[in-house]
Amino acid sequence: LHWITGQLNLQGTETLLDAYCGIGTMTLPIAKLVKQVIGIEIQAEAIAQAQLNAERNQIDNAEFQVGAVEALLPQLSIQPDIVLLDPPRKGCESRVIDHLRHLRPQRIAYMSCNPATLARDLKQLCEGGLYRLEGVQPADFFPQTSHVEAAAILQRT
Repeated sequence: LHWITGQLNLQGTETLLDAYCGIGTMTLPIAKLVKQVIGIEIQAEAIAQAQLNAERNQIDNAEFQVGAVEALLPQLSIQPDIVLLDPPRKGCESRVIDHLRHLRPQRIAYMSCNPATLARDLKQLCEGGLYRLEGVQPADFFPQTSHVEAAAILQRT
């Protein structure tokens, strides 16, 4: 998370959307560094836990919504400056990529547990020169296995 926040060059004025936010593991620490965060997660139990975690940590600039990312993205009432993606192994639905290209946030941070779907989604996001890949940081959380995590930072051109 430290590498990501350093790469995002946060100023404290940003609105950040955390798609696939789960219980707020990344949303809540970043909330302390930005103006506002919105988390989306399909599992209602995870959102309930994220809200409780925000309350326990006295974080009042975080809002959480239950639903599929592909369904809720088009309904957003705000324009995020930054989008944080941490999709399941299958990567983002094509509708999510399409809508992100329409929203055109300044920066996208994409965490992935599957290098193949990460490469596929980054290619689609960068298509036509809309985004530039600023950096990728791999992390080996599961030594001596074939699993690798990676974080990528995209900047709108």
